[in-house]
Amino acid sequence: MTQDIVESNADIQAMVADRDRRNLAAIERARASGRINDEAARYLSVLYSDGLGWFREVFYFLGKCFGAPKAPVMRYDYETDSAIDEPIKIADINPLTPYLVQHRLDADPMRNQFFNSGRGHKIDLAVSSIVTVIVGGQKSVDRALDKVTGKYYARYVDEVCDTVYRVIASHEREASAKAVAEKVRAKLSEKYISAASETVLSIIGRGHENIAVELVRALDRVPRPRMRLQDVWRVKCLFDLIPQARTFIERVHQMMPDRVLSVRDNFYDMDNPRNYRDAKLIINIGRGDDIVPMEIICQVRTFFEYERKTHGGYEVSRKTSGKKSENIERRLADFMEGGVKEYNLMVCNCLEDLFERVGWNILYMQDNGASMFDGFPRDCTLHYPQKIYDVIMDKLDNALENEVFHVTTAPAKLTQAQESKIFHYMARFVLVAAMPYMQRGWAVPSDTMAGKLFNFVMNEVQRYYKKASDDA
Repeated sequence: MTQDIVESNADIQAMVADRDRRNLAAIERARASGRINDEAARYLSVLYSDGLGWFREVFYFLGKCFGAPKAPVMRYDYETDSAIDEPIKIADINPLTPYLVQHRLDADPMRNQFFNSGRGHKIDLAVSSIVTVIVGGQKSVDRALDKVTGKYYARYVDEVCDTVYRVIASHEREASAKAVAEKVRAKLSEKYISAASETVLSIIGRGHENIAVELVRALDRVPRPRMRLQDVWRVKCLFDLIPQARTFIERVHQMMPDRVLSVRDNFYDMDNPRNYRDAKLIINIGRGDDIVPMEIICQVRTFFEYERKTHGGYEVSRKTSGKKSENIERRLADFMEGGVKEYNLMVCNCLEDLFERVGWNILYMQDNGASMFDGFPRDCTLHYPQKIYDVIMDKLDNALENEVFHVTTAPAKLTQAQESKIFHYMARFVLVAAMPYMQRGWAVPSDTMAGKLFNFVMNEVQRYYKKASDDA
Protein backbone atom coordinates (compact mmCIF):
# COMPACT_ATOMS: atom_id res chain seq x y z
CA MET A 1 0.00 0.00 0.00
CA THR A 2 2.74 2.46 0.98
CA GLN A 3 4.67 1.57 -2.19
CA ASP A 4 1.58 2.34 -4.30
CA ILE A 5 1.24 5.80 -2.69
CA VAL A 6 4.92 6.54 -3.31
CA GLU A 7 4.61 5.52 -6.97
CA SER A 8 1.39 7.57 -7.35
CA ASN A 9 3.09 10.66 -5.90
CA ALA A 10 6.07 10.16 -8.19
CA ASP A 11 3.76 9.93 -11.24
CA ILE A 12 1.96 13.16 -10.28
CA GLN A 13 5.22 15.00 -9.66
CA ALA A 14 6.54 13.85 -13.03
CA MET A 15 3.35 14.98 -14.81
CA VAL A 16 3.42 18.43 -13.18
CA ALA A 17 7.17 18.81 -13.80
CA ASP A 18 6.60 18.01 -17.48
CA ARG A 19 3.81 20.62 -17.63
CA ASP A 20 6.15 23.16 -15.99
CA ARG A 21 8.82 22.50 -18.64
CA ARG A 22 6.33 22.94 -21.48
CA ASN A 23 4.96 26.15 -19.92
CA LEU A 24 8.44 27.66 -19.57
CA ALA A 25 9.28 26.68 -23.14
CA ALA A 26 6.14 28.46 -24.41
CA ILE A 27 7.07 31.59 -22.44
CA GLU A 28 10.62 31.54 -23.84
CA ARG A 29 9.30 31.18 -27.42
CA ALA A 30 7.07 34.20 -26.84
CA ARG A 31 10.02 36.20 -25.50
CA ALA A 32 12.39 35.16 -28.30
CA SER A 33 9.84 36.13 -30.96
CA GLY A 34 9.28 39.56 -29.40
CA ARG A 35 5.69 38.80 -28.48
CA ILE A 36 6.53 39.70 -24.86
CA ASN A 37 9.55 41.44 -23.36
CA ASP A 38 12.06 40.24 -20.75
CA GLU A 39 10.06 41.66 -17.82
CA ALA A 40 6.89 39.83 -18.81
CA ALA A 41 8.85 36.62 -19.44
CA ARG A 42 10.42 36.73 -15.96
CA TYR A 43 7.06 37.36 -14.32
CA LEU A 44 5.28 34.58 -16.21
CA SER A 45 8.14 32.18 -15.54
CA VAL A 46 7.60 32.58 -11.80
CA LEU A 47 3.86 31.91 -12.14
CA TYR A 48 4.38 28.86 -14.35
CA SER A 49 7.27 27.12 -12.61
CA ASP A 50 6.94 24.84 -9.56
CA GLY A 51 3.26 24.28 -10.29
CA LEU A 52 2.87 21.74 -7.49
CA GLY A 53 4.39 24.15 -4.98
CA TRP A 54 2.08 27.02 -5.89
CA PHE A 55 -0.96 24.73 -5.87
CA ARG A 56 -0.05 23.66 -2.34
CA GLU A 57 -0.03 27.36 -1.42
CA VAL A 58 -3.59 27.66 -2.76
CA PHE A 59 -4.79 24.85 -0.50
CA TYR A 60 -2.69 26.18 2.39
CA PHE A 61 -4.52 29.51 2.08
CA LEU A 62 -7.92 27.78 2.11
CA GLY A 63 -6.91 25.80 5.17
CA LYS A 64 -5.80 28.95 6.98
CA CYS A 65 -9.13 30.66 6.24
CA PHE A 66 -11.55 27.77 6.66
CA GLY A 67 -9.81 24.94 8.45
CA ALA A 68 -10.06 21.37 7.24
CA PRO A 69 -12.62 20.43 4.52
CA LYS A 70 -16.00 19.32 5.87
CA ALA A 71 -16.45 16.63 3.23
CA PRO A 72 -14.19 14.56 0.95
CA VAL A 73 -12.47 16.58 -1.79
CA MET A 74 -13.96 15.84 -5.22
CA ARG A 75 -12.72 16.45 -8.74
CA TYR A 76 -14.76 19.09 -10.56
CA ASP A 77 -16.03 18.89 -14.14
CA TYR A 78 -16.34 22.31 -15.83
CA GLU A 79 -18.36 20.81 -18.68
CA THR A 80 -21.22 19.75 -16.40
CA ASP A 81 -20.50 22.28 -13.61
CA SER A 82 -20.65 19.50 -11.05
CA ALA A 83 -18.47 17.36 -8.86
CA ILE A 84 -17.31 13.92 -9.94
CA ASP A 85 -18.62 11.68 -7.17
CA GLU A 86 -15.33 9.97 -6.52
CA PRO A 87 -13.41 11.03 -3.36
CA ILE A 88 -9.67 11.44 -3.87
CA LYS A 89 -6.68 11.44 -1.56
CA ILE A 90 -5.05 14.75 -0.71
CA ALA A 91 -1.78 13.37 -2.07
CA ASP A 92 -3.38 13.02 -5.51
CA ILE A 93 -4.35 16.70 -5.80
CA ASN A 94 -2.45 18.49 -8.58
CA PRO A 95 -2.73 21.73 -10.60
CA LEU A 96 -3.77 19.93 -13.77
CA THR A 97 -7.30 19.31 -12.46
CA PRO A 98 -10.00 21.48 -10.82
CA TYR A 99 -11.51 20.38 -7.50
CA LEU A 100 -14.57 21.00 -5.37
CA VAL A 101 -14.10 21.44 -1.62
CA GLN A 102 -16.75 22.02 1.06
CA HIS A 103 -15.62 24.28 3.91
CA ARG A 104 -17.45 26.01 6.74
CA LEU A 105 -17.23 29.71 7.55
CA ASP A 106 -16.85 29.55 11.32
CA ALA A 107 -16.84 33.35 11.58
CA ASP A 108 -20.29 33.52 9.93
CA PRO A 109 -22.44 35.94 12.00
CA MET A 110 -25.60 34.46 10.43
CA ARG A 111 -24.89 30.93 11.50
CA ASN A 112 -28.09 29.08 12.40
CA GLN A 113 -30.21 32.24 12.16
CA PHE A 114 -32.41 31.01 9.30
CA PHE A 115 -34.27 27.72 9.31
CA ASN A 116 -37.48 26.10 8.13
CA SER A 117 -39.58 24.14 10.60
CA GLY A 118 -41.04 20.98 9.10
CA ARG A 119 -43.45 18.34 10.40
CA GLY A 120 -42.48 16.43 13.50
CA HIS A 121 -40.24 19.26 14.76
CA LYS A 122 -37.89 18.69 11.87
CA ILE A 123 -35.59 21.68 11.32
CA ASP A 124 -33.90 22.35 7.98
CA LEU A 125 -31.38 25.15 7.66
CA ALA A 126 -32.53 27.72 5.09
CA VAL A 127 -29.09 29.34 5.03
CA SER A 128 -25.97 27.41 5.96
CA SER A 129 -22.41 28.33 6.89
CA ILE A 130 -21.07 25.84 4.35
CA VAL A 131 -18.93 27.44 1.63
CA THR A 132 -18.52 25.52 -1.62
CA VAL A 133 -15.06 26.21 -3.03
CA ILE A 134 -14.23 25.44 -6.66
CA VAL A 135 -10.45 25.28 -6.99
CA GLY A 136 -9.52 25.83 -10.63
CA GLY A 137 -6.66 24.07 -12.33
CA GLN A 138 -3.75 26.18 -13.49
CA LYS A 139 -4.74 28.52 -16.35
CA SER A 140 -3.36 27.46 -19.75
CA VAL A 141 -0.14 29.32 -20.51
CA ASP A 142 -1.36 29.94 -24.07
CA ARG A 143 -4.50 31.60 -22.68
CA ALA A 144 -2.35 33.68 -20.31
CA LEU A 145 -0.11 34.84 -23.15
CA ASP A 146 -3.17 35.74 -25.24
CA LYS A 147 -4.48 37.89 -22.40
CA VAL A 148 -1.17 39.62 -21.63
CA THR A 149 -0.53 40.47 -25.27
CA GLY A 150 -4.18 40.97 -26.20
CA LYS A 151 -6.84 42.66 -24.09
CA TYR A 152 -4.52 43.50 -21.17
CA TYR A 153 -2.01 45.15 -23.49
CA ALA A 154 -4.81 47.00 -25.30
CA ARG A 155 -6.09 48.37 -21.99
CA TYR A 156 -2.56 49.35 -21.01
CA VAL A 157 -2.06 51.26 -24.28
CA ASP A 158 -5.42 53.03 -23.83
CA GLU A 159 -4.62 54.07 -20.27
CA VAL A 160 -1.11 55.24 -21.22
CA CYS A 161 -2.48 57.38 -24.06
CA ASP A 162 -5.25 58.79 -21.86
CA THR A 163 -2.64 59.64 -19.21
CA VAL A 164 -0.36 61.33 -21.74
CA TYR A 165 -3.25 63.37 -23.12
CA ARG A 166 -4.51 64.39 -19.67
CA VAL A 167 -1.12 65.52 -18.32
CA ILE A 168 -0.02 67.40 -21.44
CA ALA A 169 -3.46 69.01 -21.95
CA SER A 170 -3.31 70.39 -18.41
CA HIS A 171 -0.18 72.39 -19.39
CA GLU A 172 -0.39 72.94 -23.14
CA ARG A 173 -2.89 73.12 -26.00
CA GLU A 174 -5.26 70.16 -26.41
CA ALA A 175 -4.18 69.79 -30.03
CA SER A 176 -0.58 69.20 -28.91
CA ALA A 177 -1.70 66.70 -26.29
CA LYS A 178 -3.79 64.81 -28.85
CA ALA A 179 -0.92 64.71 -31.36
CA VAL A 180 1.54 63.32 -28.80
CA ALA A 181 -0.99 60.74 -27.57
CA GLU A 182 -1.53 59.52 -31.15
CA LYS A 183 2.23 59.16 -31.68
CA VAL A 184 2.51 57.19 -28.43
CA ARG A 185 -0.32 54.86 -29.50
CA ALA A 186 1.36 54.24 -32.87
CA LYS A 187 4.68 53.46 -31.18
CA LEU A 188 3.17 51.10 -28.59
CA SER A 189 1.26 49.33 -31.36
CA GLU A 190 4.47 48.40 -33.17
CA LYS A 191 5.60 45.94 -30.50
CA TYR A 192 5.05 44.91 -26.90
CA ILE A 193 6.40 47.73 -24.69
CA SER A 194 5.71 47.96 -20.96
CA ALA A 195 8.17 50.77 -20.06
CA ALA A 196 5.89 53.49 -21.40
CA SER A 197 7.59 56.44 -19.71
CA GLU A 198 10.82 55.92 -21.68
CA THR A 199 8.90 55.72 -24.94
CA VAL A 200 6.82 58.80 -24.16
CA LEU A 201 9.83 60.91 -23.15
CA SER A 202 11.61 59.98 -26.38
CA ILE A 203 8.56 61.14 -28.37
CA ILE A 204 7.98 64.49 -26.66
CA GLY A 205 11.72 65.31 -26.84
CA ARG A 206 13.20 68.53 -25.47
CA GLY A 207 11.17 71.52 -24.39
CA HIS A 208 8.80 69.65 -22.08
CA GLU A 209 11.07 69.36 -19.03
CA ASN A 210 8.48 71.18 -16.91
CA ILE A 211 5.98 68.34 -17.26
CA ALA A 212 8.37 65.36 -17.64
CA VAL A 213 8.44 64.52 -13.90
CA GLU A 214 4.65 64.74 -13.56
CA LEU A 215 4.23 62.65 -16.71
CA VAL A 216 6.61 59.90 -15.55
CA ARG A 217 4.93 59.68 -12.16
CA ALA A 218 1.50 59.39 -13.75
CA LEU A 219 2.64 56.73 -16.23
CA ASP A 220 4.32 54.69 -13.50
CA ARG A 221 0.92 54.36 -11.83
CA VAL A 222 -0.54 52.64 -14.90
CA PRO A 223 -0.50 48.86 -14.19
CA ARG A 224 1.74 46.90 -16.56
CA PRO A 225 0.02 44.34 -18.80
CA ARG A 226 1.67 41.41 -17.02
CA MET A 227 0.43 42.60 -13.61
CA ARG A 228 -3.16 42.45 -14.84
CA LEU A 229 -2.85 38.68 -15.16
CA GLN A 230 -4.18 37.61 -11.77
CA ASP A 231 -6.05 34.36 -12.36
CA VAL A 232 -3.38 31.77 -13.18
CA TRP A 233 -4.25 30.44 -9.71
CA ARG A 234 -7.93 30.88 -8.91
CA VAL A 235 -10.77 29.70 -6.71
CA LYS A 236 -14.49 30.49 -6.57
CA CYS A 237 -16.26 30.56 -3.20
CA LEU A 238 -20.05 30.09 -3.18
CA PHE A 239 -22.00 31.50 -0.22
CA ASP A 240 -25.71 31.57 0.55
CA LEU A 241 -25.82 35.29 1.40
CA ILE A 242 -23.76 38.36 0.54
CA PRO A 243 -22.93 39.20 4.19
CA GLN A 244 -21.24 35.82 4.50
CA ALA A 245 -18.99 36.63 1.53
CA ARG A 246 -18.12 39.99 3.07
CA THR A 247 -17.40 38.36 6.41
CA PHE A 248 -14.94 36.08 4.63
CA ILE A 249 -13.26 39.00 2.84
CA GLU A 250 -12.89 40.99 6.05
CA ARG A 251 -11.55 37.90 7.83
CA VAL A 252 -8.84 37.58 5.16
CA HIS A 253 -8.00 41.28 5.65
CA GLN A 254 -7.63 40.69 9.37
CA MET A 255 -5.59 37.48 9.06
CA MET A 256 -3.16 38.52 6.34
CA PRO A 257 -3.41 42.25 5.51
CA ASP A 258 0.01 42.26 3.84
CA ARG A 259 -1.14 39.55 1.41
CA VAL A 260 -4.20 41.38 0.04
CA LEU A 261 -3.38 42.94 -3.33
CA SER A 262 -6.86 44.24 -4.15
CA VAL A 263 -10.57 43.89 -3.37
CA ARG A 264 -13.43 44.65 -5.73
CA ASP A 265 -16.98 44.42 -4.42
CA ASN A 266 -19.51 44.38 -7.27
CA PHE A 267 -22.55 42.93 -5.52
CA TYR A 268 -24.18 46.36 -5.88
CA ASP A 269 -22.71 47.09 -9.32
CA MET A 270 -25.30 48.65 -11.63
CA ASP A 271 -22.87 49.70 -14.36
CA ASN A 272 -21.67 46.30 -15.59
CA PRO A 273 -23.31 45.74 -19.01
CA ARG A 274 -23.66 41.99 -18.27
CA ASN A 275 -25.36 42.67 -14.89
CA TYR A 276 -22.71 40.49 -13.27
CA ARG A 277 -22.57 40.50 -9.45
CA ASP A 278 -19.71 39.17 -7.36
CA ALA A 279 -16.77 40.22 -5.20
CA LYS A 280 -13.17 39.59 -6.18
CA LEU A 281 -10.23 39.28 -3.83
CA ILE A 282 -6.64 39.07 -5.10
CA ILE A 283 -4.17 37.49 -2.65
CA ASN A 284 -0.40 37.23 -2.99
CA ILE A 285 0.66 33.62 -2.36
CA GLY A 286 4.24 34.32 -3.46
CA ARG A 287 7.34 33.79 -1.38
CA GLY A 288 10.01 36.42 -0.75
CA ASP A 289 9.98 39.14 -3.39
CA ASP A 290 7.94 37.09 -5.86
CA ILE A 291 4.36 38.29 -6.35
CA VAL A 292 2.11 35.39 -7.28
CA PRO A 293 -1.53 36.55 -7.35
CA MET A 294 -4.37 34.20 -6.55
CA GLU A 295 -7.87 35.27 -7.63
CA ILE A 296 -10.74 34.50 -5.27
CA ILE A 297 -14.19 35.12 -6.71
CA CYS A 298 -16.96 35.29 -4.09
CA GLN A 299 -20.47 34.64 -5.36
CA VAL A 300 -23.85 33.66 -3.96
CA ARG A 301 -25.13 30.22 -4.95
CA THR A 302 -28.38 31.47 -6.49
CA PHE A 303 -26.55 33.82 -8.81
CA PHE A 304 -23.94 31.19 -9.69
CA GLU A 305 -26.67 28.92 -11.03
CA TYR A 306 -27.61 31.67 -13.49
CA GLU A 307 -24.05 32.77 -14.27
CA ARG A 308 -22.85 29.30 -15.26
CA LYS A 309 -25.55 29.14 -17.95
CA THR A 310 -24.21 32.27 -19.65
CA HIS A 311 -20.66 31.06 -20.42
CA GLY A 312 -21.45 30.38 -24.07
CA GLY A 313 -23.09 33.75 -24.60
CA TYR A 314 -20.22 35.54 -22.87
CA GLU A 315 -17.66 33.84 -25.12
CA VAL A 316 -19.62 34.90 -28.21
CA SER A 317 -19.89 38.47 -26.88
CA ARG A 318 -16.16 38.57 -26.12
CA LYS A 319 -15.30 37.61 -29.71
CA THR A 320 -17.70 40.08 -31.36
CA SER A 321 -18.00 43.85 -31.28
CA GLY A 322 -20.34 46.70 -32.05
CA LYS A 323 -24.12 46.37 -32.10
CA LYS A 324 -24.11 42.58 -32.09
CA SER A 325 -22.00 42.44 -28.94
CA GLU A 326 -24.23 45.05 -27.26
CA ASN A 327 -27.36 43.00 -28.09
CA ILE A 328 -25.80 39.84 -26.63
CA GLU A 329 -24.77 41.66 -23.45
CA ARG A 330 -28.27 43.13 -23.10
CA ARG A 331 -29.79 39.63 -23.30
CA LEU A 332 -27.24 38.35 -20.79
CA ALA A 333 -28.08 41.23 -18.44
CA ASP A 334 -31.82 40.48 -18.68
CA PHE A 335 -31.19 36.81 -17.95
CA MET A 336 -28.93 37.58 -14.98
CA GLU A 337 -31.62 39.88 -13.57
CA GLY A 338 -33.56 36.67 -12.96
CA GLY A 339 -30.75 35.59 -10.65
CA VAL A 340 -30.93 38.90 -8.76
CA LYS A 341 -34.70 38.53 -8.33
CA GLU A 342 -34.51 34.90 -7.18
CA TYR A 343 -31.77 35.77 -4.70
CA ASN A 344 -33.76 38.72 -3.33
CA LEU A 345 -36.83 36.51 -2.86
CA MET A 346 -34.67 34.29 -0.66
CA VAL A 347 -33.50 37.36 1.31
CA CYS A 348 -37.14 38.39 1.77
CA ASN A 349 -37.94 34.89 3.08
CA CYS A 350 -35.04 35.25 5.52
CA LEU A 351 -36.52 38.58 6.60
CA GLU A 352 -39.80 36.80 7.32
CA ASP A 353 -37.96 34.25 9.47
CA LEU A 354 -36.26 37.02 11.43
CA PHE A 355 -39.32 39.10 12.29
CA GLU A 356 -40.67 36.91 15.08
CA ARG A 357 -37.25 36.07 16.47
CA VAL A 358 -36.13 39.69 16.67
CA GLY A 359 -39.44 40.63 18.33
CA TRP A 360 -38.91 38.03 21.03
CA ASN A 361 -35.33 39.19 21.45
CA ILE A 362 -36.39 42.82 22.07
CA LEU A 363 -38.43 41.61 25.05
CA TYR A 364 -35.67 39.30 26.20
CA MET A 365 -33.24 42.22 26.40
CA GLN A 366 -35.47 44.06 28.87
CA ASP A 367 -34.41 41.72 31.65
CA ASN A 368 -30.67 41.23 31.23
CA GLY A 369 -29.49 43.66 28.53
CA ALA A 370 -27.88 40.88 26.45
CA SER A 371 -28.91 40.41 22.82
CA MET A 372 -28.83 37.16 20.91
CA PHE A 373 -28.39 39.27 17.79
CA ASP A 374 -25.28 41.22 18.73
CA GLY A 375 -22.98 41.28 15.71
CA PHE A 376 -25.64 39.95 13.37
CA PRO A 377 -25.49 40.90 10.62
CA ARG A 378 -21.91 42.05 11.03
CA ASP A 379 -21.17 45.71 10.34
CA CYS A 380 -19.42 45.86 7.01
CA THR A 381 -17.21 48.49 5.41
CA LEU A 382 -18.12 47.16 1.94
CA HIS A 383 -21.54 48.73 2.01
CA TYR A 384 -23.77 51.48 0.68
CA PRO A 385 -22.67 55.06 1.45
CA GLN A 386 -23.84 56.37 4.85
CA LYS A 387 -25.99 58.90 2.99
CA ILE A 388 -28.43 56.33 1.60
CA TYR A 389 -28.61 54.57 4.97
CA ASP A 390 -29.55 57.84 6.72
CA VAL A 391 -32.19 58.74 4.11
CA ILE A 392 -33.88 55.33 4.35
CA MET A 393 -33.90 55.35 8.16
CA ASP A 394 -35.42 58.87 8.22
CA LYS A 395 -38.19 57.81 5.81
CA LEU A 396 -38.74 54.65 7.83
CA ASP A 397 -39.24 56.70 11.00
CA ASN A 398 -41.87 58.78 9.20
CA ALA A 399 -43.62 55.60 8.03
CA LEU A 400 -43.63 54.24 11.58
CA GLU A 401 -45.13 57.46 12.94
CA ASN A 402 -47.90 57.16 10.35
CA GLU A 403 -48.34 53.46 11.29
CA VAL A 404 -47.49 52.27 7.79
CA PHE A 405 -45.48 49.56 9.53
CA HIS A 406 -46.73 47.86 12.67
CA VAL A 407 -45.76 44.60 14.39
CA THR A 408 -48.86 42.42 14.73
CA THR A 409 -47.30 39.10 15.78
CA ALA A 410 -45.28 40.17 18.84
CA PRO A 411 -45.63 37.93 21.94
CA ALA A 412 -46.58 41.06 23.92
CA LYS A 413 -47.52 44.67 23.19
CA LEU A 414 -44.49 46.66 22.04
CA THR A 415 -43.76 50.30 22.60
CA GLN A 416 -43.13 52.59 19.62
CA ALA A 417 -39.43 52.64 20.54
CA GLN A 418 -39.32 48.84 20.49
CA GLU A 419 -41.11 48.68 17.15
CA SER A 420 -38.68 51.26 15.75
CA LYS A 421 -35.76 49.14 16.90
CA ILE A 422 -37.20 46.07 15.18
CA PHE A 423 -37.87 47.81 11.85
CA HIS A 424 -34.52 49.61 11.84
CA TYR A 425 -32.83 46.26 12.41
CA MET A 426 -34.79 44.64 9.60
CA ALA A 427 -34.13 47.49 7.15
CA ARG A 428 -30.42 47.25 7.94
CA PHE A 429 -30.51 43.54 7.18
CA VAL A 430 -32.10 44.21 3.76
CA LEU A 431 -29.44 46.80 2.95
CA VAL A 432 -26.66 44.40 3.94
CA ALA A 433 -28.05 41.33 2.19
CA ALA A 434 -30.11 42.29 -0.91
CA MET A 435 -28.90 43.24 -4.40
CA PRO A 436 -30.34 46.27 -6.23
CA TYR A 437 -32.26 45.59 -9.44
CA MET A 438 -31.15 46.75 -12.85
CA GLN A 439 -34.76 46.66 -14.06
CA ARG A 440 -36.94 49.14 -12.15
CA GLY A 441 -40.51 48.38 -11.16
CA TRP A 442 -40.09 44.79 -9.92
CA ALA A 443 -41.13 43.94 -6.38
CA VAL A 444 -41.49 40.90 -4.13
CA PRO A 445 -45.04 39.89 -3.08
CA SER A 446 -46.16 42.45 -0.47
CA ASP A 447 -48.88 40.44 1.29
CA THR A 448 -46.66 40.10 4.39
CA MET A 449 -44.98 42.69 6.59
CA ALA A 450 -41.59 41.35 5.47
CA GLY A 451 -42.47 41.82 1.79
CA LYS A 452 -43.86 45.28 2.43
CA LEU A 453 -40.71 46.41 4.27
CA PHE A 454 -38.43 44.77 1.71
CA ASN A 455 -40.08 46.67 -1.15
CA PHE A 456 -39.98 49.92 0.85
CA VAL A 457 -36.21 49.67 1.35
CA MET A 458 -35.44 48.52 -2.19
CA ASN A 459 -37.58 51.29 -3.72
CA GLU A 460 -35.45 53.81 -1.84
CA VAL A 461 -32.30 52.08 -3.10
CA GLN A 462 -33.62 52.37 -6.67
CA ARG A 463 -34.30 56.09 -6.14
CA TYR A 464 -30.73 56.50 -4.94
CA TYR A 465 -29.31 54.85 -8.07
CA LYS A 466 -31.65 56.77 -10.36
CA LYS A 467 -30.62 60.08 -8.79
CA ALA A 468 -26.93 59.15 -9.02
CA SER A 469 -27.45 58.26 -12.70
CA ASP A 470 -29.32 61.51 -13.41
CA ASP A 471 -26.64 63.59 -11.65
CA ALA A 472 -23.91 61.90 -13.69
